[in-house]
Amino acid sequence: MKSVDQHLADVLSVVHALSPIDLQLAETHGCVLAEEVHAPAPLPAFDNSAMDGYAVRAADLVGAATDKPVSLAVVGDVMAGSWQAEGVSAGSSVRIMTGAPVPGGADAVVPVEWTDGGLANVVIRRAPPPGNYIRRAGEDVRAGEVVARRGGVVHATRLALLAAVGRDHALVHPKPRVVVVSTGDEVVEPGQPPRPGQIYDANGYALTALVAEAGGDAYRAGIVSDDADRLVAILDDHLIRADLVITSGGVSVGERDVVKKALAKLGTVRFERVAMQPGMPQGFGTIGPDSTPIFCLPGNPVSALVAFEVFVRPAMARLAGRLSYTPDVVTARLLSPLSAPAGKRQYRRAELSRSDDGWVVRPSGDTGSHQLAGLAAANGLIVVDEDTTQVPTDAEVDVLVLTRAGR
Repeated sequence: MKSVDQHLADVLSVVHALSPIDLQLAETHGCVLAEEVHAPAPLPAFDNSAMDGYAVRAADLVGAATDKPVSLAVVGDVMAGSWQAEGVSAGSSVRIMTGAPVPGGADAVVPVEWTDGGLANVVIRRAPPPGNYIRRAGEDVRAGEVVARRGGVVHATRLALLAAVGRDHALVHPKPRVVVVSTGDEVVEPGQPPRPGQIYDANGYALTALVAEAGGDAYRAGIVSDDADRLVAILDDHLIRADLVITSGGVSVGERDVVKKALAKLGTVRFERVAMQPGMPQGFGTIGPDSTPIFCLPGNPVSALVAFEVFVRPAMARLAGRLSYTPDVVTARLLSPLSAPAGKRQYRRAELSRSDDGWVVRPSGDTGSHQLAGLAAANGLIVVDEDTTQVPTDAEVDVLVLTRAGR
């Protein structure tokens, strides 16, 4: 059998980042930057007030206290978005709102809570130091400073920073478009009355959701019956919208495993046995005129979902333009013993939590590749290497953290 590491390496040798495109800022959310963004101007762009209050000269208020207040004339108002032409001279002040530019001559802001809130004159009961409650130009970002690096994901806060420095577009790698196809005469849509021997399409819904969680644009193409020609036709129809295709089912050694029949002679698709449990039968390669990568995952739902985490998620990160991808793995103390098959890397569904002395983990549910309940309750997969068959209580184990339940 082929090792997990070798299969992943073979996958990543084929998958390449999608070509960058220039998108309007709102459309870049969730994409990976393909450029380095510099601030064209400082942020803030001007000295501004951090509080509602009064712009003053600190020298006028030396010694001000509750029992020794100082009164200043109020010579104007400055609101956020406006500008106060008249500066602050000795013995005067200007009412100022949060975010408003600090008028010339002022070197401090007194919050309204330190005053009587006067309009023509204001009584101030506390002496501010120079610079009090003033946000200085460039204190957040200097002009020319890098605000977003190539390879970074445009999440909400990065989007805010790009907008704050005035960018209305960015060069990004687009989100991977992923088509998900379920196969098998035995598979039916949820909500439909199944005939004896039929099952509902858990894989199609789960894999589509996982694609979205991994940052892709998912399209569920539905269910294809055990007809090789029909499967080829469906794939051909959907390749125009796909940067990646995922099928589930039809990859074992059965007589009617149509995915193997349909794809074995197309492109570079190969079907192999990978030394892992669950998820041993795996297919991968490229199809179509654009050499679109395709994963052919097992039909058992736990096998398909584990294979997604181990192989598809890293491939999607590569497609999306991530400069590097490291699985979210933590070391945890095992709360109950477990056994594993020799010669295969086992991914055991588990419940991961924090204790006073670090991460702890407990196996969740049974090990059958058809049993979804334990996986639905799990938030991690205990990874047991190929040479280990017994893991005792309190042993330290690696846990691949999932993005679903409990997270």
